[in-house]
Amino acid sequence: MTTRREFVSKAAALTGIAFMGCDGLPAARAQAPRRREVVVSGHRVKTVDVHAHCGVPEAMALMGLTLAPASLVMASERIRRMDEQGIDVEALSINPYWYAAERDLVAKLIGIQNEKLAEICAAEPERFVAFASVALQFPDLAVKQLEDGVRKLGLRGAGVGGSVNGAELSDPKFHPFWARAEELGVLIFIHPQGTAELKSRLRGNGGLENTIGNPLETTLALSHLIFEGTLDRFPGLKICAAHGGGYLPSYAPRSDHICLAFPERCAAVPLKKRPAEYLKQLYFDSIVFTPEALRHLAAQVGSSQIVLGTDYPYPWTQTAVEHIFATPGLSDAERAAMLGGTAAKLLGIKA
Repeated sequence: MTTRREFVSKAAALTGIAFMGCDGLPAARAQAPRRREVVVSGHRVKTVDVHAHCGVPEAMALMGLTLAPASLVMASERIRRMDEQGIDVEALSINPYWYAAERDLVAKLIGIQNEKLAEICAAEPERFVAFASVALQFPDLAVKQLEDGVRKLGLRGAGVGGSVNGAELSDPKFHPFWARAEELGVLIFIHPQGTAELKSRLRGNGGLENTIGNPLETTLALSHLIFEGTLDRFPGLKICAAHGGGYLPSYAPRSDHICLAFPERCAAVPLKKRPAEYLKQLYFDSIVFTPEALRHLAAQVGSSQIVLGTDYPYPWTQTAVEHIFATPGLSDAERAAMLGGTAAKLLGIKA
């Protein structure tokens, strides 16, 4: 039974996190609808959402940023929506907005942010885990933040952008970060920030900065990690790419054929295997919108490399669980793994 002191402590922990926004656990939560239980082949499956956003207003304020009041919801509402969708655990991440900040400021910002993420996970250990934030613009600082986040705060890996102030993630200056991530054996979640270099061409109707720009940045990030030899240098890395890996898995054979048709263009950094083969050592969330797209992704990278994602609270999809059930050609074991089994292993979540 939860005591009043424990309840107050939990509410205090939740105050610093925005989903977007939360300020404790009102009594209404006790009257929330029963959690939807996801069952595969007669067995209850613990579902894990690897792509779920939140914010820390106190940290954002250090850079003069705020969350729009209309985007804020109570923690109880966040959990209620998880219950409705059949999501048991969310892996919380925060899209990097701090890569332009100077060292002292970003050190303070990340310190606040990671502590708040750890607090929400401690307050709701059955519902939330989190990726640490890291200041990749200062790779040595990012290494320390990753290590402290994992070893001291119990965070399960790190969330990073698809590039850092114009630098690709394959840049040698980031090798110390990738080396530490490999040593720790934790998952790194890559989420795009758009392609600012193409801003003038992405203007106009259709929200192309997001529609095209976000998956394009992920495609570029993964391609550089492959072709610049980063994945050969750190073969034990566990990387999960948002939005199904952008465009790369849909057109991966072209990456192989560039090296066949124009071998001189792949000669600077000899690879240990065909470019498309590296996709089978990466992980991808399931946000590709149609059952046929998910079927194709599984055929290209292997069903074992796909994990459920919702992109909550953004309304890309309200049916992430149904999306996996609707995908043709999957066995029950493959569906159970996509729904939560694979992510649970990667994130150290107990079954």
